Amino acid sequence: MITFIIGLVILFVGAAIYGSICERIMKPNSNVKTPAIKLHDGVDFVPMNKWRNTLIELLDIAGTGPVLGPIQGILFGPIAFLTIPIGCVLGGAFHDYMSGMISLRNNGEQMPMLVKRFLGGGTYKFYNVFVCFLMLLVGAVFIYTPGDLFIAHILHADASSLNTTVVAVYGVIFVYYIIATLLPIDKIIGRIYPIFGLILLLSAVGIFFGLFINDYPLKEIWETGVANVHPFGENFIPIFFITVACGITSGFHSTQATMIARTVENEKHGRMIYYNTMIAEGFIAMSWAGAAMGAVYSGLATNENLSKSAAVVVGVIAQDMLGSVGGMVAVLGVIVLAITSGDTALRSLRLMLGEALHIDQRKKINALALAAVIFSIVAFVLYFAKTDKSGFALLWRYFSWVNETIAVFAFAMITVYMIRNKMPYFMAIIPGTFYMYVISTYILHAQIGFGFSYTVSYILAAVAAALYAVVIVKFGQSSSDSSRNLR
Repeated sequence: MITFIIGLVILFVGAAIYGSICERIMKPNSNVKTPAIKLHDGVDFVPMNKWRNTLIELLDIAGTGPVLGPIQGILFGPIAFLTIPIGCVLGGAFHDYMSGMISLRNNGEQMPMLVKRFLGGGTYKFYNVFVCFLMLLVGAVFIYTPGDLFIAHILHADASSLNTTVVAVYGVIFVYYIIATLLPIDKIIGRIYPIFGLILLLSAVGIFFGLFINDYPLKEIWETGVANVHPFGENFIPIFFITVACGITSGFHSTQATMIARTVENEKHGRMIYYNTMIAEGFIAMSWAGAAMGAVYSGLATNENLSKSAAVVVGVIAQDMLGSVGGMVAVLGVIVLAITSGDTALRSLRLMLGEALHIDQRKKINALALAAVIFSIVAFVLYFAKTDKSGFALLWRYFSWVNETIAVFAFAMITVYMIRNKMPYFMAIIPGTFYMYVISTYILHAQIGFGFSYTVSYILAAVAAALYAVVIVKFGQSSSDSSRNLR
């Protein structure tokens, strides 16, 4: 377990150091009125205390990604125990913190408007297509996966086809999403999340300590090496970073950080709400990655299970570690992760569409009309995913790639903001360039993309990443500070 423990040290010590650096760079000011106070409307702009916001942010960002992703990512071996914490500290937590803080300083603007403000109208239009697509996919994926987990592991029923049980369970989640999307944020999300949060914490802590109590066998990086260890021959770049997106860096998080920016009471709460919650998600990812490796080497699961039936592995691990009752709580924790990301994803989509189309959502009829359109599309995507043989696999691949593409936009926006404010912008351009390389390699090689060989894909992706870095930095340096930056 040495590599695993080293990874945890990197995660927590790195977070303490780098999180402090980020905070010093942003210089949060407790004397400035936040959007929640300045623009209070009783629906979306609602002041909430630091701990409630922290809990909501954690539940918003931690879908099934930091569980199912690491379970599949551990197929690359113990290198995952190092790349998850390093990426989380330098990429994901920084990405979330900066997105939230920049929104706080621009009247709680959502990501599309921040992209427009700092990257221009042309990029804004392009980004809007991607982010709306992502929110719809998140909403669909996070009805599908928690629904199937509940049916299979709690009800012990068949979730493989569109039967009566599936329709009923999906329907209950669907109704909850509609309510959470429309009602004031402090009425549903702000009240029910503490209960969900308790289940989540019990689940994550139980899995972590179960690794040691059950003495799960974990391999060391010097035993396996770092090359060609994936049992099915997948390349570490880009597949690992697409697969383990939510445990390292996720573009979806920027959309949730900006939503929470409308409920933050004090700028100094930002580090806890944004940076530290991503570190908590990294801890969840590390725990499930370790559990998955231990499950394989103790004979509870196979590599094929991890690759094709990650959701099934969740139940197997939970029951082995925690028994029938504890295992049920752990599975409920994973279900909660998904549901509490899906509802806020669709709420974010409503906010972003309203902002982009200049629709006053203080009028309930306007909010209802937008929600009706959104949920009609989600229902169609769900139907396709459940009835088509490869529907969900296709849905998940697009979701993962679009998710990381959104992160590239966010890093670009952060880079320009930092250039204009004379901050060390290399902190943003380096992870942004890396992820540009990852998403370019993936889409150039993948069957859902261009289908080029890896050699060609790597070369073209390197060119794309270099162009990204040069263009973003040049744009930031040449644009006018006074015309776009509020503070």
